[in-house]
Amino acid sequence: MASPAADDYLKTVYAHTEWQDAPITPSVLAAKLGIAPSSVTEMVKKLAAAGLVSHVPYGAVRLTDAGTERALAIIRRHRLIETWLVREFGYGWDEVHDEAEVLEHTISDRLLEGIDARLGRPRFDPHGDAIPDAAGRVERAPFVLLADARPGHVGRVLRVSDQDPAVLRVIEAAGVDVGTEVTVTADGITVDGAPVAVGDAADVIWLSA
Repeated sequence: MASPAADDYLKTVYAHTEWQDAPITPSVLAAKLGIAPSSVTEMVKKLAAAGLVSHVPYGAVRLTDAGTERALAIIRRHRLIETWLVREFGYGWDEVHDEAEVLEHTISDRLLEGIDARLGRPRFDPHGDAIPDAAGRVERAPFVLLADARPGHVGRVLRVSDQDPAVLRVIEAAGVDVGTEVTVTADGITVDGAPVAVGDAADVIWLSA
């Protein structure tokens, strides 16, 4: 079942549990994709019939092994393209998501391999998300969400969600990037001992555990 729409579903289901454990429900899937719940119900049935997801009525949607393999393939495309756009074309990390959404469905496997080789086989995209290798292997360090980290915790920024470009711009303006070492305080975070204001971004920043 190869189609951009099916790929978007599989990618969204995978990404939902990549940085937290709660499985995705059809209603949450509909909200993330911005489509009607009835449309999600129909597509999930098709994906289940194709052996790509498992699902019971009103229950969580989970990827099968085949679905995971396909999801990792499209995620690899998306994240390599994002990295390519930032490194080679000067895009900001708040600008690449929508471009990659389009290009991930159109470039050839040959071009993707060329991009990967030119970039030096990167393991992470500009937001800190792991880029699966050609075999579908993923590397990820132990992590904690900033909102859940206790005061006094010291860690590197591993990942920042790319879902809201405006939040990315706030974080960038505060001088925080993937790899920045921060200390968690009762009021937020500090960098090199200086308080840093990141607004309401505690729910979209992951730190090394």
